[in-house]
Amino acid sequence: MHRATLREVADKAGVHPATASRALNSATEGMVNATTAARIQKVAKEMGYTPNPIARSLKTSRSSSIGLIIPDLTNPLFPPIVRGIEDVLRPVGYNAWIVNTDNQQDVEASAVESFRQRNVEGFVFATAHLHHALLEEMAAASTPMVLINRRLASADIPSVTSDDSTGVTLAIQHLVELGHRNIAHLAGPQDLSTGVTRRRAFRENLEERGLPDEAGRIVVCDAWSEEAGARGMLQLLDSGVPFTAVLAGNDLLALGAYDTLAARGISCPGEISVIGFNDMPYMDKVYPPMTTVRIPHYELGAEAARLLLEVLDGPERHPRSLLLPLTLVVRGSTGPAAA
Repeated sequence: MHRATLREVADKAGVHPATASRALNSATEGMVNATTAARIQKVAKEMGYTPNPIARSLKTSRSSSIGLIIPDLTNPLFPPIVRGIEDVLRPVGYNAWIVNTDNQQDVEASAVESFRQRNVEGFVFATAHLHHALLEEMAAASTPMVLINRRLASADIPSVTSDDSTGVTLAIQHLVELGHRNIAHLAGPQDLSTGVTRRRAFRENLEERGLPDEAGRIVVCDAWSEEAGARGMLQLLDSGVPFTAVLAGNDLLALGAYDTLAARGISCPGEISVIGFNDMPYMDKVYPPMTTVRIPHYELGAEAARLLLEVLDGPERHPRSLLLPLTLVVRGSTGPAAA
């Protein structure tokens, strides 16, 4: 099917292509005589003409779009974040172009290059590692971008993250109130700010409360996945170190812990209580319903979009970052410490 071109519209309307272009752009329509503009718009509608956004962006160096880099779209954490971003960008005329990287650096680099060729005006990254060469290079080049849910160890890049330390404190306080003293931790990968911050906060809470802090009670998982959580819980059980509760670094690790406990015939929360982190969708539907630290996913996305718009509007401003508060949602996976 032939797609009408701007030149064809201009020829049929009897005007120069530049005049047709101005008449068909709401930002420049006023530069054209009203009668002429109406005639051009009528012709364009009859011919089914629609502007080519890529061609326009190449001419203006603006695309009214941002690149959104996600590590794993199958993780239920991210759809509400994406929705928050889109709901803020759409009313001001921006679109989000989404790429899933599966945590592969070559895919991420390729996506960034592709977006640059399409003149995206900024980036939101949910893939940041503590040491991330690509992001550090982009920051050094003053590329407009915002990090979401994670931070870098060095580069001063605007970010929107959750107050993970306070979230861990809420979880430990809840377990202590239930009588738990021997508490274990399934930590996330230590090359990510989320894994590092939550593990550090866990140890600090044990120290402040005078709780046992045996090395065997912390298992570092190699991924944020159910499989990694199941392996981690198996390692805890086989270590011989006594514990009555587990704080998992995120809900997927906690779900994996559920699987191992069920396979071993261990009651949750009767024998071992489990707390997750994130409150992904449907954590109230699993059995037992999961006690978890709730992250405001939608708000993370919305604030990241607002922060990026600030960066685009005032690139000379000093980078600003946000830390969003968390809450503990108590459900059925935690109970009094077993004798």
